[in-house]
Amino acid sequence: MFDRLKLAVVESYVGAIALGYLFAQLVQHFVNIFALPIAGWVERKQYGAFVPRTSAPVGFSFQDALPELVRFFLLLLFWSVLLRWLYFKPLKKEASEAVPNPEQVG
Repeated sequence: MFDRLKLAVVESYVGAIALGYLFAQLVQHFVNIFALPIAGWVERKQYGAFVPRTSAPVGFSFQDALPELVRFFLLLLFWSVLLRWLYFKPLKKEASEAVPNPEQVG
């Protein structure tokens, strides 16, 4: 069943389009890993008067990047599994290499 699905997805280019879309999402999440701490810092600088000083961190907070970092790695894992399943053939050992011939061993 999965072989028929794989064949249909690869031959109709749906797999390539899906992998391209997922790769674009990967790039977006990777950029957000670095952009969100800067955006949070700018927000805290701009709206610092409205927030009590005890709860707002002063510098960059890398906690802002943690959700994007988790999304990036999970999406990267899914993308790589899908790429391998669709476009790379599994390595198959030949029957002659797997079982040694007793005449050659002795």
